[in-house]
Amino acid sequence: MIAVALRNLRHRPGGFIATFLSAFLGATLLMAFASLIDTAADADAASSESLTTTAGVAGGWCLIIVAFAVTSTLSLAVRRRAEQIALLRRVGATGPQLRRMIVGEAAVVAVVASAVAVPAGALLGGALVELLQNTGQVAEQVDAVFGPVALAMGFGVTLLGSIAAGIATARRTAAPAGAKPARPRLRRIAAGFFLLVGANCATLTATLMDGKGVDAMQTAGQAGIWASIGLALLAPELLRLVTAVLGPPVRMLGGVAGELAVLGVHSRIRQLAGAVMPVLLFAGIATGTVYMQRIEDDASAGQVVPDYAQDIKTLNYVVVGMITLFVAVMLVNMLIAATAGRRREFAQHRLAGATRGQLTAMVSLEVVLVTVTGVLGGTVAALFTVLPFGSARAGSLWPDLTPGAYALIVTAAAILTTAAMVGTARRTVRGPATAALRA
Repeated sequence: MIAVALRNLRHRPGGFIATFLSAFLGATLLMAFASLIDTAADADAASSESLTTTAGVAGGWCLIIVAFAVTSTLSLAVRRRAEQIALLRRVGATGPQLRRMIVGEAAVVAVVASAVAVPAGALLGGALVELLQNTGQVAEQVDAVFGPVALAMGFGVTLLGSIAAGIATARRTAAPAGAKPARPRLRRIAAGFFLLVGANCATLTATLMDGKGVDAMQTAGQAGIWASIGLALLAPELLRLVTAVLGPPVRMLGGVAGELAVLGVHSRIRQLAGAVMPVLLFAGIATGTVYMQRIEDDASAGQVVPDYAQDIKTLNYVVVGMITLFVAVMLVNMLIAATAGRRREFAQHRLAGATRGQLTAMVSLEVVLVTVTGVLGGTVAALFTVLPFGSARAGSLWPDLTPGAYALIVTAAAILTTAAMVGTARRTVRGPATAALRA
């Protein structure tokens, strides 16, 4: 089956674009931050401490997000091939053979993407060192180094994450026909674990880090990220809850398209939950980080702050901007892949009498449900950062903040989601429906 996996990669490269892009971007970020540790090996003590701290904090955030994004994208890509896997099973392929094929494909894509990411990771790592030098945290004479730690982290995390995702996805996808569907127990346990870790970081921020000034950012930022991942794992439950509340008005206002949208969400809850995850991560991480910095700016206004506080502010915006950009790209990447995989479903709707306009309207209403679910979940996750940091830094659980930045983040999430899903749906329904069924 390894030979089949290699032939799949050679003859169906388009089916692996989303997975490749996810692994490539993730490996680039991981290598860039890990290269700071390579650079620290030959630097003076003060520079080495700054480099190691930045790699540990920002790189740790990045590692968590990248591993989650790669896993989610690969799972989505494999689910899209359910018919091919069912065909292989009908011609005699066994479960272990199918699992080896899926895991082999994931490993090859991860290795190729990591290799392509080496030049990009080296350039980005050099840019990070230059940024640290410009903010006075690293001596000018320190040269950027791209060495074994960067390569080990980039290749290792990307490869292990892809193999783990391949094994987990293969166990579900390659199960025998008629087997019981996988129960969500492990997913819910993992979600509870991540939420507990986030709550623990939030509690530490509000208690032990109270009065620690800008240093409280480290635990506060982690709280929101852990909570975002925990809530993203609960995306099916959150989407089901939001649809139960908004379903009646969507049906009433949307007519046939509204009825199709609500029925489609109920029947494809797991697939559409995959679209909720990146929206939730984007909204949660961006909102939590932006308002954490706003609180810090207000708290330090008019005070004499150490030079490193301003440096951390600059670095914080740049690093979080990189991570948010990565999540935004992943959002568009995953939504396009998820929507393009519905070609056969759209064709069946058209043969049953639905028009292209009704299908586009159906996807538009699904966008509403997905965006509302993702934004609400992301908002809750951001509170894991904002509330404890506000208590520790400003002495108030609910700091006096303007909603302008939040409105911009929500608008960006809505625009990205709409452009990815509706734009892809409009392209997918072009051409005869019968041709789509035969494809």
